[in-house]
Amino acid sequence: MNAPLWPVLLKDGEVTLRPIRLRDQNVWREVNRRNREWLRPWEATVPPPVPGGPVIRRPTYRQMVRHLRTEARAGRILPFAIEYEGRLVGQLTVAGITWGSMCSAHIGYWVDREVAGRGVMPTAVALATDHCFRRVGLHRIEICIRPENRPSRRVVEKLGFREEGLRPRYLHIDGAWRDHLIYALTSEEAADGLLRRWHRARPGTRPSPE
Repeated sequence: MNAPLWPVLLKDGEVTLRPIRLRDQNVWREVNRRNREWLRPWEATVPPPVPGGPVIRRPTYRQMVRHLRTEARAGRILPFAIEYEGRLVGQLTVAGITWGSMCSAHIGYWVDREVAGRGVMPTAVALATDHCFRRVGLHRIEICIRPENRPSRRVVEKLGFREEGLRPRYLHIDGAWRDHLIYALTSEEAADGLLRRWHRARPGTRPSPE
């Protein structure tokens, strides 16, 4: 299958989702460096190898972007950089895109602590989810979050994602296998559009255009 409407640029107000680029490297590294301690409890890590098994190393930035580009061209992933007021402040990836009888994917994200609480992340998730439902043709989006990560849980709860249950020791995060809560949404549950829903929930904001 061809890549689903990729590359694409999504924008609402001061928040923009655009393809992550090799030339973002210096800014991306700086944002990560400043947020190292804040992001560490929620960041994916590589588990230690089993005896005799392969050693898996964390990719470099350039390796990461090249891999994301390859997967995007194959239609399996949508790798976005998040911009706020014209500067890179985070990353959002729609991954695990599955077609056939499932038509689903999952979303992962992180954001610069300096812009947390300004509505950047709910706007970014709403933009990506609307794109997946309305343009790409997916039916279901999942977001997996550690139970302890209340800020991230608030993001998806504001947008109407349902909590479906706990997956024990689901992902290797911050050096250990961690439990995750599963939040999900189907296209029928977001027929009016998540961005419109988010704007209606925020005082003083305009409804988004169709």
